[in-house]
Amino acid sequence: MNLQLQTKNPHLKGTWQVTGSKSEANRLLILQALFPQVEIENLSNSDDSKVLQKALASLEEVIDIHHAGTAMRFLTAYFSIQEGRKTILTGSKRMQERPIKLLVDALKSLDAKIEYLNKEGYPPLAITGTKLTKHHVSLAANVSSQYISALMLIAPSLENGLEIQLNGEITSTPYILMTLSMLKTLGVEASFENNLIKIQPLQLHQKKKFVVESDWSSASYFYSLVALSNSAKIKINSYQKDSLQGDSSLVEFYKSLGVKTTFLENSIQLEKEASVQLPKTYRANLVSSPDLAQTIAVSCLGLGIGCELSGLHTLKIKETDRLVALHDEMTKLGAQVEVTNDSLKLYPCRNLKENSLIATYNDHRMAMAFAPLALKTTLTIEDAQVVSKSFPDFWEAMQHFHIQCKKV
Repeated sequence: MNLQLQTKNPHLKGTWQVTGSKSEANRLLILQALFPQVEIENLSNSDDSKVLQKALASLEEVIDIHHAGTAMRFLTAYFSIQEGRKTILTGSKRMQERPIKLLVDALKSLDAKIEYLNKEGYPPLAITGTKLTKHHVSLAANVSSQYISALMLIAPSLENGLEIQLNGEITSTPYILMTLSMLKTLGVEASFENNLIKIQPLQLHQKKKFVVESDWSSASYFYSLVALSNSAKIKINSYQKDSLQGDSSLVEFYKSLGVKTTFLENSIQLEKEASVQLPKTYRANLVSSPDLAQTIAVSCLGLGIGCELSGLHTLKIKETDRLVALHDEMTKLGAQVEVTNDSLKLYPCRNLKENSLIATYNDHRMAMAFAPLALKTTLTIEDAQVVSKSFPDFWEAMQHFHIQCKKV
């Protein structure tokens, strides 16, 4: 399904309820599978969370998680400790191109039984669940934080717990801290100091309820709408100031792009501050929140300013190579863009081309990042239903804020 987007009303007002955080929900689903006393409220309605739920409930030998990268990483660790169970863990064609060797190597060093069925270092995997008694593992710190969180999530169910030594500079620290905080809330004795994570075993005897905060990554598209509007005062619900989610850094990132955030009792209010003097070139290191890169780059494109974004090395192994995808699609709109393995440079572009067809590469964030540009030009989003991976009612939200979405 392709959607043509346009608007005749760049003045935004209204309220929207964003689904629960995919990042929080998926961690809690693994913990619930290991500790059935865990109860979850405001669970994400994203495809990724539904796929993970289905996989955890399945008794089949073959588990297909399609495009869900988080599920692949978390389930690799989870199934490796399901004693006596044999599982073939597979996914989409793109998933079979996304590396998982570092996580598999770490689990194998703990005596997990995992084999590659096709290409060395990549899914699909054949996993035979076994009891893991070793309690020390080390791996590179500059990899996807999901590898590290996958190990952390199974750690309290191991009889000796787990020590995880991270080597080098850590990527996406907030996501590691999110996992650590959830473990502590569950009652796990855990620490993270000097690149060493220590997690003790847990016996849970009473029920524990978690309420999932709304997704800050999804909030980024509302920030972009406000930044690109002529005027705006919108509210999005179920957010808190002391968030576990690293992407709550949006609040600071978008200040200099003219978006003011006010924290209310259980929501945030976003307002356009027209008096803000925009920078000629916006600069940000996104090593702790790389999922914001697409949104911020497109916001800068729509505002007619340049940007230099760094800390983006993990974008190469996402749903697509997001740096190349950003380069190609922004170029269609008339932009001049340069990318390296870990950075993006956008030059100011005053006149956006109209009626561009934006490819999405099976990547939900490509579709959602480019959608707010409808406030500046007419464009068509290819394979628009891809948003269901993390934000199923995204297009309803866009229409609520005056973006006309027409099937073409």
